[in-house]
Amino acid sequence: MEMNQVTLPVKNMDETVEFYLALGFTQIVDTPHYARFSCPKGNSTFSLFLESEEFKNGAIIYFETEELDKLVETLAKKGVQFMQLPTEQSYLWKEAVLKDPSGNKIKLFWAGENRLSPPWKVNKRG
Repeated sequence: MEMNQVTLPVKNMDETVEFYLALGFTQIVDTPHYARFSCPKGNSTFSLFLESEEFKNGAIIYFETEELDKLVETLAKKGVQFMQLPTEQSYLWKEAVLKDPSGNKIKLFWAGENRLSPPWKVNKRG
């Protein structure tokens, strides 16, 4: 099984689409209430849906890139605001944190081998 996509609620479709395009994603579906993007690398996608009700999304979406520092520097020059610049975490990932215009939390990160094989990895179950 492979995960197809994650869908995020948004308050303003146009503003949020522009934000994700600036991050480097490719838009593959464009409607007034729904947008879908492919990631620059691999087969992953994610989408946005226009939410008419107030919402608070507690989910965090992670995008991995080996060129984390370079990407953050490029995005900062474009005016993207970060809550946290790339920082080494105790769980052996390096992360930068930001929010999209609708308040959805995003982590840009690099974990390398530690993403799937951290030192504390358990034996596979199931």
